[in-house]
Amino acid sequence: MPGIPAWDYLEKLATEAAEVAASLLRAETGAKRQIAAKSSRTDLVTDMDLACEAAIVDFLTARRPNDGMMGEEGSGRDGTSGVRWIIDPIDGTVNFIYGHVGFGVSVAAEVDGQVVAGAVIDPVLNETFTAHRGGGARLNGDPTAVRPDGDPALALVATGFSYAHERRPRQAEVLGVLLPLIGDIRRVGGAAVDLCTVACGRVDAFFEVGLNPWDYAAGALIAEEAGAVVQDLKGGPPSSDFVFAASPGVADTLLKLLQGAEADQL
Repeated sequence: MPGIPAWDYLEKLATEAAEVAASLLRAETGAKRQIAAKSSRTDLVTDMDLACEAAIVDFLTARRPNDGMMGEEGSGRDGTSGVRWIIDPIDGTVNFIYGHVGFGVSVAAEVDGQVVAGAVIDPVLNETFTAHRGGGARLNGDPTAVRPDGDPALALVATGFSYAHERRPRQAEVLGVLLPLIGDIRRVGGAAVDLCTVACGRVDAFFEVGLNPWDYAAGALIAEEAGAVVQDLKGGPPSSDFVFAASPGVADTLLKLLQGAEADQL
């Protein structure tokens, strides 16, 4: 589409927008929060989620007034430029509330339905993961990549659990299939950061069902650009039905195990 900016420029804007929110979060560490529940009593939102999303939207609107927006906390508008921003102001809000590591800011740029650039910032570890399609992935500006090889029987696999409590017993069944056949499971609590841990080789793989686009848009691109196999359980692109990312050395085996466990059926 004419007028679409270069994808590396969109990566730069995503990074700068995410840093606006990350700076707010660093300044508010330890402050008492106003907290409310959303879809369930464990699906929480704070005043900082709202403030960070507003700051990101204001930053992007000032620079790209004709772009579309989709934010977790309700920021949404159609655009005319062909670019849409997908925003999660705090991915891992419960971690943020508890002062636990594993939360982050996620900003992605989508063009014609395809995510082409993104940034995820972990404000606790001061780590910034970025990528644009075809340009590789970076951690604090340096190239990053998935683990170069791996033994599925020793694989360290990250996952997450649904806010809908009725889904959790089924997720536990899937873990019961996996755990005897892999190295171990990690549950941190923020999908965007989890996907970036695949991108830098801290875990071998990540999977989760029931995510929203703002949870995985930037992180999935970053993992893919770092060399991960990124898809749903049936070979299509990652979606709210299922998100899977893994280093190539373990991907086939883990996919077969998850398919056998019908891990996308809740």
